[in-house]
Amino acid sequence: MGMPDAEGHGPPDGLPDLPPEWGRVVVPEDPSALAEEAAQVRRELRRRTSAARWRRRLGLTPHADGRPALGLPLLVLLLAVLTTTAGLITVTWPRSPRGGERPTVLPLPSTPVPLVGRSLPALDLVDAEQTPVPLRGLLPAMIILVDGCACAEQVAAAAGAAPAGVRVVSVAGGREVTPAPAVGSPVRALADPTGELRAALHLPAQPGAAPALLVDRDGTVVRVLPELGAPADYRDDLVRLAG
Repeated sequence: MGMPDAEGHGPPDGLPDLPPEWGRVVVPEDPSALAEEAAQVRRELRRRTSAARWRRRLGLTPHADGRPALGLPLLVLLLAVLTTTAGLITVTWPRSPRGGERPTVLPLPSTPVPLVGRSLPALDLVDAEQTPVPLRGLLPAMIILVDGCACAEQVAAAAGAAPAGVRVVSVAGGREVTPAPAVGSPVRALADPTGELRAALHLPAQPGAAPALLVDRDGTVVRVLPELGAPADYRDDLVRLAG
């Protein structure tokens, strides 16, 4: 049997000699007192077993001859290759051009044709007293839209160039007739409450521009002027409307 320790206690009966560095070994009478220590030992064993299993799966366990495993270097190399490939794909992937580099300017169409050669829509406009006025009842006519520009001088010049039998009609947007017609003016001033004439023309309102339509007595639009200019530009058309 073993030698007694410094306090005179020897190893428990029935046990072989224990290493002296273990110190005094006390065996409890109730084995349940060791339940907590046993559970801790089992947890540690499970942790070590799981760690060893994952090391074997990843190839991190050294070979039997002491050579280091290649699993970790190969894993690092694979990650580097994947990262480089993803970067190359991102750089070389075709991209749509950015719209902010150069603004796109849509020029005002010089010859809008949606209404040319077609019948003028049957629209009812209103006068200064809000009385409905059928537009087709004023033909033949030169119809000038003044919702973007009053253009009083150009409208007056058009009225002066119109031959007998051809009316000049100014059409404002909304319900208010603007500018108000002067007393004795040859221009028939109306308003388009619904904006249907502007929509049918397919020309957005431009500040400082007054487009015009020349419509014959049968209601066919023979010409569209995107911007009313000098009478010389449309005088011949006015003469043909009177024929």
